[in-house]
Amino acid sequence: MGSSLENRLGNLIHEIQEIRKDIIIHKIEKVTTAQAKINAWKSLGEKISTKWDNVSAVEEISNQREKSW
Repeated sequence: MGSSLENRLGNLIHEIQEIRKDIIIHKIEKVTTAQAKINAWKSLGEKISTKWDNVSAVEEISNQREKSW
């Protein structure tokens, strides 16, 4: 009888360890995906910055708000 309980406990411990591994892997995947998205936005920001025509943001907004009609 004791052996049966020990086996069941051993199986439960093993399953809990597997679940913990799965949770850790899932978290790592989420972080990796988020980091890739952040890197993509940073790269896009750098591309836009290199193409910017040296007009300050304040001037750009001011020009957009001027009414020419």
